[in-house]
Amino acid sequence: MSPQDGATAFLPFHRDELAAQAIAGQGPKGAPIRAFMPDQHRAFFAGLPYLFAATADERGWPVASVLAGTPGFVQSPDPVTLRIEACPATDDPAAAGLAIGCDVGLLGLDLTNRRRNRANGRLAAVDAGGLTVHVSQSFGNCAQYIQTRQPTAMARAAAPVEAFDGLDDATRALVAAADTFFVASRSRPEVGRDGGLDMSHRGGRPGFVGVEGDTLAIPDFRGNRFFNTLGNLLGDPRAGLLFIDFASGDLLQLQGRVAIDWTPGGAVPTGAERLWRVEVERGWRRRAAFPFAWTFGDYAPTTLRTGAW
Repeated sequence: MSPQDGATAFLPFHRDELAAQAIAGQGPKGAPIRAFMPDQHRAFFAGLPYLFAATADERGWPVASVLAGTPGFVQSPDPVTLRIEACPATDDPAAAGLAIGCDVGLLGLDLTNRRRNRANGRLAAVDAGGLTVHVSQSFGNCAQYIQTRQPTAMARAAAPVEAFDGLDDATRALVAAADTFFVASRSRPEVGRDGGLDMSHRGGRPGFVGVEGDTLAIPDFRGNRFFNTLGNLLGDPRAGLLFIDFASGDLLQLQGRVAIDWTPGGAVPTGAERLWRVEVERGWRRRAAFPFAWTFGDYAPTTLRTGAW
């Protein structure tokens, strides 16, 4: 049976996603996750100049990163394959997870129009020209909490990577001012092939990520109710985070352990249904690593209905 023949056969949520839905008291009636990419998703990925990616490092920790190229650097020769004509830079912590057979999570997000689709799978080939991914999970996401921005490609002079164990004032300031970040998570091994690596977007008003010392407090607003990220974090609390300085092109990549507060008390940002706290253990600052200049557009209507710390 071809992928198109199974167009109505959706994949199940894995056991930890179902557990997270049960704890939250909400969940969709089904999982609109396909084992192949619909044609509109394939065309969407091919039009992007950047692609967000989750890999795992040599210790099994998720790493959140982003690849860039001219539109068309991602192609889909068939419904279960993405060919990416780019590799992470050698100083990108995501590079350690690039080996044939390794899981990878991909998020296509067009910040000009809030459209986003996910494609998770395994690396089928890794070569000097790029990566080939065999896609086993494909699904779309709603446009909530996505701020629009218009990119202009530009050359930037990247500086040596700066590694650190704790947050400094500059990293805290970037996180505290962010209206957008990305999170890489992975399912625990017991989940099997229903799981894998996943890359997700989070957005809010500037200040929606609270920072105290090396701890980040992140409100979980109402979303698509899939609980892909929180389900993964129930089974494996390790997370990789990516923050972008859209003015300078700096990338901030963090790793930390997550604790989920399903019923937070006290003062929390408006719209928060849950909180998750990240104890940051290590990070990397890669200056001028994202080769775009950005013009801010507007906040999503859902963002404007939420608060900050």
